[in-house]
Amino acid sequence: MADNTNQTTYKVSSNPHVRSKATTGGIMLMVIIALMPATGFGIYNFGLRAVFVICVCVASAVLSEFLFNLILKRKQSIFDLSAVVTGLLLALNLPVSIPLWMAGLGSFFAIVVVKMLFGGIGQNFMNPALGARCFLVISFPAAMTNFVTDAYTGATPLAALKAGENINIFDMIIGRTGGTIGETSLVAIIIGACFLILMGVIDLIIPGCYIVTFVLFLGIFGQRGFDPAFITAHLAGGGLMLGAFFMATDYVTRPMTKWGQVIYGVFLGIMTGVFRVFGPSAEGVSYSIILGNLLVPLIEKFTRPIPFGFKRSELKKLKGGK
Repeated sequence: MADNTNQTTYKVSSNPHVRSKATTGGIMLMVIIALMPATGFGIYNFGLRAVFVICVCVASAVLSEFLFNLILKRKQSIFDLSAVVTGLLLALNLPVSIPLWMAGLGSFFAIVVVKMLFGGIGQNFMNPALGARCFLVISFPAAMTNFVTDAYTGATPLAALKAGENINIFDMIIGRTGGTIGETSLVAIIIGACFLILMGVIDLIIPGCYIVTFVLFLGIFGQRGFDPAFITAHLAGGGLMLGAFFMATDYVTRPMTKWGQVIYGVFLGIMTGVFRVFGPSAEGVSYSIILGNLLVPLIEKFTRPIPFGFKRSELKKLKGGK
């Protein structure tokens, strides 16, 4: 009789093999909490009108997803709070003076066109809030670039800087400037980002590579060298920090591999620098992230790890490559 005492029994199961107690709703709730400092300061900075824009965007996003699921007889997905996050992020990327119907239309576009028509959460190929913002910029450029309010009547700080005017760096860091509702206060955005990092929702790979690459690009091609005031102004303005920590890190539209995230962050930094230094716009964050989203499948193709027990040449043969 054979001795089976040294045999090991392996329990084989289908993937996924790595499990987590985190849920989509829980992660989205933490993102909402992290956005509260920027949201609160935006309301303080721009007044009651900011509350209306935020409420319209969030309500329109949730209602659009609810009606889409209802009409197509799908399971309701509004309880995962992803629609709330999309509406809130869109609102924070809008000027406070935008007509409310445009804000509602933007949320509808984000949810229905960018998200739900591609299969819902986890299937969209670009960040819904940024996709909607770009849609609104193309469709209503005058409304999307009107930052005149009762408190601020001049151009945004980055626009003024690009025109050669002097700006107050401290006001940009605190947030006492014109701009979109959620982009003005660097302090509020960093507080929210630190919360997400401490809670393990995001890490520093993408934001770090994005910011470092952008600073290097600005120092080399910005014609001002590594002037601290000049660089700080660019970091504090134009929604760069909001984009780097809250939208470039979107689980669905970012690369999954570590090296892919590094390449993705470097690409975003270069493209934002190109838009700001060589383009007519003083911003460029939204378009950079959208372009990065479109390149994610290609980035992951070349950064996908080799399965254990295989060589890259063997994988190419299995796929019919040379």
